[in-house]
Amino acid sequence: MMDGPIPREQITDKAAVSRRAVLQGAGLLLGFALTDASTEPIFAAPASRVVENEVAATFAPNGFIRINPTGAVTLVMPMVEMGQGVYTSLSMLLAEELEVKLDQIQVQHAPPNHALYANSIIGIQNTGGSASVRAFWTPLRQAGAVGRNLLIAAAAKRWNVDPVTCRAKDGVVFDATGSKHLSYGELVNAAAKLPVPSSANVKLKDPKDFTLIGTRAKRVDSAIKVDGRALYGIDARLPGMKLAAVAISPVLGGKAKTVDEKAALAVKGVRQVVNIDEAVAVIADHTGAAKKGLEAAAITWDDGPNGKVNSADIVKQLEEESTKPGAVARNEGDAGKALAEAAQRVAAIYQVPFLAHATMEPMNCTVHLQKDRCDIWVGTQAPTITQSVVAELTGLPKDAIKIHNHLIGGGFGRRLEADGTVLAVKIARHVDGPVKVIWSREEDIQHDMYRPYYLDRLSAGLDAAGNPVAWTHRIAGSSVMARYYPPYVKDGLDPDAVEAAAEPPYALPNIHVDFVRVEPPGVRTSWWRGVGPTHNVFVVESFIDELAYAAKQDPVAYRKGLLGHNPRALAVLSLAAEKAEWGSPLPARHGRGISVQFAYGSYTSQVAEVEVAADGSVKVKRIVCAIDCGMYVNPDTIEAQVQGGTLFGLTAARHGSITFKDGRVEQGNFDTYLPMRIDEVPLVETHVIRNAEAPGGVGEAPTAIVSAAVTNAIFAATGKRVRKLPIDSDSLKSSS
Repeated sequence: MMDGPIPREQITDKAAVSRRAVLQGAGLLLGFALTDASTEPIFAAPASRVVENEVAATFAPNGFIRINPTGAVTLVMPMVEMGQGVYTSLSMLLAEELEVKLDQIQVQHAPPNHALYANSIIGIQNTGGSASVRAFWTPLRQAGAVGRNLLIAAAAKRWNVDPVTCRAKDGVVFDATGSKHLSYGELVNAAAKLPVPSSANVKLKDPKDFTLIGTRAKRVDSAIKVDGRALYGIDARLPGMKLAAVAISPVLGGKAKTVDEKAALAVKGVRQVVNIDEAVAVIADHTGAAKKGLEAAAITWDDGPNGKVNSADIVKQLEEESTKPGAVARNEGDAGKALAEAAQRVAAIYQVPFLAHATMEPMNCTVHLQKDRCDIWVGTQAPTITQSVVAELTGLPKDAIKIHNHLIGGGFGRRLEADGTVLAVKIARHVDGPVKVIWSREEDIQHDMYRPYYLDRLSAGLDAAGNPVAWTHRIAGSSVMARYYPPYVKDGLDPDAVEAAAEPPYALPNIHVDFVRVEPPGVRTSWWRGVGPTHNVFVVESFIDELAYAAKQDPVAYRKGLLGHNPRALAVLSLAAEKAEWGSPLPARHGRGISVQFAYGSYTSQVAEVEVAADGSVKVKRIVCAIDCGMYVNPDTIEAQVQGGTLFGLTAARHGSITFKDGRVEQGNFDTYLPMRIDEVPLVETHVIRNAEAPGGVGEAPTAIVSAAVTNAIFAATGKRVRKLPIDSDSLKSSS
């Protein structure tokens, strides 16, 4: 086993390991042996599902699952829970094949280890991309099946019968008659002595035989979140721990110019002031003292090179760069010639703004930096990257960086980044003992890593019947992939930036799509619950609507005419339109809009019904979603994800925008970066198509698709096209 994460360029979907390494200690190990596993419990108090350091003296944990002599089954969770229900769905995968009840499985955070826990969809240990079920659909079922087979074999050997005559259920193996039975706990020592079959050769259940997968299962983490036992990163408490309030330069690249340390230290409870140039932290016995000390420090800033950055200049830069050819994502036929010869031409420019994550749990990290090790208590979506970055910063070996991962109070991509941990470690260098660094809401919003600002230029040509004969789409914006996953960017093309644009679901002859990378100064960009598709689906689906209007055709009928080659996309479109009663009469200034997408391995369609008042205010009354995510695990989770993702995307479409003036972010809290209010929330209906296709992702799909459905509905209600987000109510006022 490799010591720590493997280099990105060496990451593969398969890891070689000897069978001998699988068997260790007094118990049954499935997967790979670990030299160090996280012992961080997910609960704040002892409970039946808490796992801390179970039988550690005699039994080293394995890659995914272990069973101790008491019969307790532990799933070392490869993904992190941030509200999406992954602890439940992945536990269900294991429980199905292992033949245990869901409540018999305990969950423990996985330690950083690419070799064991790499998300095969993404390539590293990383929770994102709506990939958890897709990535572990097979590996976790295989782990369960291997365990079940070994336990049955151990029982059969004891009874001197053929294993095929035995069966397992609810953590117990029965003989053919049912008169003999042994619990898993009674069998683990014997099972550990048996040769471990290759997971590739173990027969998995036929989906028709599933008893758990596909059923509505209660969330395994609900109770602890209700009664307060759940531990998030912000809940970390250590003996002797100090608290830090932090102020970061309001301009990227700036540094502190003056700090009144004497005034800060005069505040009761303040212990020290730490100035690390780009930030100043006040260290105290409690948060109240730290915040008062920070205010007393009266910090002034040297803005540095980005002190004149403004939103208008960023947009101007995008406009200018978007006139130049970019890296080609798709080029079929001759779009230029077809466009020139088309009977009708349509062109448009679309824009989407910078967006903050604004998670309920603000950025925080607790660090205890010592001479030979660094312990970090945090909620992170990317533990191995965090470990590597801290190792580089401190000079310590990776195995000396201990990541104690926690439940996350909202990730949305923000906690794929290690910047909050890096800042905390820099501060901890100057503090004797553990220190918890918590960002204020203002620091959290104003120093986020934002969803990029994109500007898109589209042109299309229609024939005499209104059918598209040419399609061009140029995307201009930042490349998150170039910074985060450089090897994935080939010849200047960021595959994420063009996802859902390079391969729209429609039959479009003579198509040209390219990407122009534009990195505005003074702004950090990153993943935001979907990134590329969150802007591309809005643009593509809005423009398809424009073509339908130009062709004088119904938007649903027009799309159906372009989806004859794509039965799954056609199915979700038809189902959403049917359930939303597309075509039925609506009052004046009411409208329905539709959108379709293929992204994250799933097909989705949404219909939005809106009312636009004479003053331009928009009321989204109803959203109907049809989704085909192939074989699914828990329909309750899908419905919750569709509802949450839809509202997350709708919030951004209605209110979301980060703007800059003199290098500073103008929004600072929820009064200026608005969340959706409860009276704005529409009815969200979910209709799931189940089939035998491979599982697709769900969490980001509704976030990406909702904005186009709503803006297309606004056009249907008012005749006014929304090409720039967020929605501007002033532009929708009635002229009568």
